[in-house]
Amino acid sequence: MAKLHFYYSAMNAGKSTILLQSNYNYHERGMQTLLLTPALDTRKAVGVISSRIGLSAEAFPFSQTTDLFEHVLNSKKTADTRCVLVDEAHFLSKHQVLQLCRVCDELNIPVLAYGLRTDFQAEPFEGSQYLLALADQLIEVKTICHCGKKATMNIRIDKDGNKVREGAQLEIGGNDRYIASCRKHFFNARVYPVQQ
Repeated sequence: MAKLHFYYSAMNAGKSTILLQSNYNYHERGMQTLLLTPALDTRKAVGVISSRIGLSAEAFPFSQTTDLFEHVLNSKKTADTRCVLVDEAHFLSKHQVLQLCRVCDELNIPVLAYGLRTDFQAEPFEGSQYLLALADQLIEVKTICHCGKKATMNIRIDKDGNKVREGAQLEIGGNDRYIASCRKHFFNARVYPVQQ
């Protein structure tokens, strides 16, 4: 039986790199995959999954209204999809997580979803909340804080490197906007910017 896997971490842990490596592994074995990424993530380009180390691949850009079950079902008509890989899965809605459950349960296609557990205010994203509740397998992708402890939190910073405490939950950014930190330094007002 196919499973829904949720790979979660703080920012900059290498989730997209792991996703792209998994995609490569399937293709190396002659198996087709379906890559999904939120349309609102335009850092590289709409419909592109890219990693900080330079790997990238084209993906289907989904919106909050996309029915992912129907999209996967339709893609199976033209390709023998063997795995669905979802980048930035924290941007999924509750309904889309349930649709991915159906992909596993009804179409027998494994789904590998990669995303953040919480936002910059330590609040869960809707997609992450339901992936944590419904996934068959939870896998933590580890990264470290500047102090050497495991980073589990995400600090949003402004252009001067100061911690941002309020604002919209959804704000796309990379190292220029977010720093992974341990819980202690997340609650500490002092920010330690990532070295470039």
